Amino acid sequence: MSQERILIVEDDFDSAEVLAAYLKRDKFQTQHAVDGKQALELHARWRPDLVLLDIMLPGLNGNEVLSAIRQHAPTPVIMVTAVGGDSQRISALLYGADDYVVKPYNPGEVVARVHAVLRRWHGQALSTAGRLRHGPLVVDLDAALASIDADDGVSAPLVLTRTEFQLLSLLMAAPSKMFTRSELLATCQPESGAMERVVDAHMYNLRRKLEVAGVTGVLVTVRGLGYRFRNPS
Repeated sequence: MSQERILIVEDDFDSAEVLAAYLKRDKFQTQHAVDGKQALELHARWRPDLVLLDIMLPGLNGNEVLSAIRQHAPTPVIMVTAVGGDSQRISALLYGADDYVVKPYNPGEVVARVHAVLRRWHGQALSTAGRLRHGPLVVDLDAALASIDADDGVSAPLVLTRTEFQLLSLLMAAPSKMFTRSELLATCQPESGAMERVVDAHMYNLRRKLEVAGVTGVLVTVRGLGYRFRNPS
């Protein structure tokens, strides 16, 4: 029986009740917040395993709530909104969302996405809070440093640009998830106005630096689509 907790942040009571019913059918525990302030209070007190977060909320909007959560917790968040379009989706991903659902939605599909995000989350390469690891490659998110652990226990720094570090962190945090070039660009250079193909140049340089350090085959090109980090399993 699942003991995972899902926080539903939705000012429409009918929508929230439907989602809660579907989630409880799959044995999830649920709590409901009607606005951003209550959502942050419940998140701090109840510590949910995942948040279903509506963007259009009274007071603090969903993006502001997500930004506040991301300041102190890596809790998976699925954004829910009535506003579609690539700009909204990329904006949600930029703020740190793990997935994005547009209204009107099928509640069963939302629950399926909850399962998928939690599976991906549980399979992440997080060894300790704030650290990502794949073999000898270690990324310290808090210190914004990447390093290679040698067999003798000595760590050698991996010199990366800011964009290369952000790309590596994003890909390592979701192993096997494919990110499109537009998603990667929106996350790492949201205000640059650069073309999507500039991502290829950054990935080429990052791959070369990793290979020089002895880490090979971890940056996988998905032809015509984007990139993913090789699943450690």
